[in-house]
Amino acid sequence: VQLVESGGGLVQAGGSLRLSCTMPGRTFSSYSMGWFRQAPAKEREFVAGINWTGGGAEYADSVRGRFTMSRDNAKNSVFLQMNSLKPEDTAVYYCAADGPVPDTDVVVVRDESEYDLWGQGTQVTVSS
Repeated sequence: VQLVESGGGLVQAGGSLRLSCTMPGRTFSSYSMGWFRQAPAKEREFVAGINWTGGGAEYADSVRGRFTMSRDNAKNSVFLQMNSLKPEDTAVYYCAADGPVPDTDVVVVRDESEYDLWGQGTQVTVSS
């Protein structure tokens, strides 16, 4: 298992969920991290990304201001705090890792083809 996600579930519109992702057996701090999602009958899309330092966070327009991505390198973990959830946020959410990257690389990429490691996904369902 490359990455392990948790925290998905069923929530009413307007509610919150916090997704977590861990990376067992690797130097977590050497990776930029991203969250992607795939809704039924849709392509997988970028949600948020963060560089190895925990800075440079980027968000999809559809979630900016509602979702916050963070990481704790000491715990080999990255998080996605999702507030004010909407039914259109319903999807399988995937954690992904880009790297290992050199210390000078602080760019967050949105292209999923740039990511090397993936989790199995966690379902988020938002009811109206």
